[in-house]
Amino acid sequence: LQHRVWRPMVLDCWQRAGITVGKRVLDLGAGPGYAALDLAEIVGPSGEVVALERSGNFVNAMREFFRGRGLSNVKIHELDLMTGDLPKANYGFSWCRWVLSFVSDPSLLIRKLGAVMPKGGISIFHEYAHYETWRFLPPIAAQEKFREHVIATWRESGGEPDGGRDLPALLLENGFHIRSTRPLIFCVRPTNYMWQWPVTFIEVYLPRLIEMGRIDRKFADKVRADLAAAEKHPNALMITPLVAEIVAEKV
Repeated sequence: LQHRVWRPMVLDCWQRAGITVGKRVLDLGAGPGYAALDLAEIVGPSGEVVALERSGNFVNAMREFFRGRGLSNVKIHELDLMTGDLPKANYGFSWCRWVLSFVSDPSLLIRKLGAVMPKGGISIFHEYAHYETWRFLPPIAAQEKFREHVIATWRESGGEPDGGRDLPALLLENGFHIRSTRPLIFCVRPTNYMWQWPVTFIEVYLPRLIEMGRIDRKFADKVRADLAAAEKHPNALMITPLVAEIVAEKV
C-alpha cells in the first residue's frame, strides 16, 4: 500500500534525476523489493539494480519475486547498512527511502555511500524531515497523542523520525553537492487514496503500542472511533508527514 501510494511521486523523481535504460542503481534498504522491481524494469537488461537489505525474510521474498518475473538484472545482498561494507561498483545512481530514520548512525551510512559513489553519481533520497506535520483538520487530539507515542518509540529504538533533518550537512561533509530539493507534503481528503497510507499505519501500530504498555485498549478504541468519525466528516482533511526529496551529486 505504501509503495503504491508513493509510486507516482517516486517515478517522477527518478525520471527527473535521469534514471533510464542501461543505468546501474544502488538501492539502500530495499525492503521487500517493490522499488527495486520498478528500477529493474526501468534500467532494463542492459542496466543493473544492486539491492541491499538486512532482513533475511525480505531477501528471500525478493529473490523469489524476481525469479518468478524472470528478471536477472537485480543483485540482492543480505547486508546490514551499519555493520556491512557497501558493495563497490560503477553506480550511476543510488536510491534511499525512509532508511535514515531507522539506522542507528545516519552519518556512518552517508560516509559509506560517499565512499562507493563515483564522481558524477547521483544519490536520491526520500526521507522524513518533520514528522509532526502529520495531523488532521479538524484536529483529532487522540491522533496527535498517538503521533507522540510513535515518535517516542521510534527514538527509544535508536531511530529518528526526522531522519532527513541533518542530511544536507551530512552530504556536504561527504563530497556531495545538492542538485535539487522538494518538500513532499500533502493535504488529502478521506476519498483520496493517500488517506489510506497513514490510516493503515495507525491500525497496524496500535496493537504494538498496547504490547509495549504505552497505551491501553480504551485509548486505541478512541483513536479508531475518532478516525471513523473523521472519515465521515464532510470537510475532513489530513496533512501528511513531511518527506524531503533531495537529489545530490558526488563531486
